[in-house]
Amino acid sequence: MDLDTLAKLGEFVGGAFVVVTLIYLAYQVRQNTRTLQSENYARVLDRMSTLQSRLAADAELNRIVVVGAADPAELRRSERLRLSWAMYELFGATEFMYHTAADGALAEEVWTRWSEALAWWLSHPGVQEWWRIKPTPMSASFERHVEGMLERDSLVDPEHEAAWRRFVIGDGPELLSSKPGEPATD
Repeated sequence: MDLDTLAKLGEFVGGAFVVVTLIYLAYQVRQNTRTLQSENYARVLDRMSTLQSRLAADAELNRIVVVGAADPAELRRSERLRLSWAMYELFGATEFMYHTAADGALAEEVWTRWSEALAWWLSHPGVQEWWRIKPTPMSASFERHVEGMLERDSLVDPEHEAAWRRFVIGDGPELLSSKPGEPATD
């Protein structure tokens, strides 16, 4: 083998190693993205479950949020402040999800789920009022996103919302059955 052939062989082997290295790096980036998405999903669930647990365990806070979501004027000043802190936590968590999803670090279907939950909260007049008068803004892009949601004709499916309200007041066994229209079974 002459020197020219060895040089060409070396270039070929070097090129093959570069290709293999690039493929491996692409694989590692993909794995890192999945890991990051999983970690962010866990953080999101932790934040939201903490708020939901507080609402479930603290009857007074639950009452404040339920009443305040409908009409904050029905609350005392101290209760409106507690409502505001709960709303900041809710909107702060969804703002985090919004930016994390925009960066590709949260799965799109996870963001879609929580975006629809945000739309449900925004369907309440007291939450809309809080959003419009909150004392400090959130990030500009998240503010635009929420404002865009508020401009929609309907934030939630009216039939589903009516079924939810019937369930909450105790007239919704169809939500507990396996098929719509069938009575619920225990």
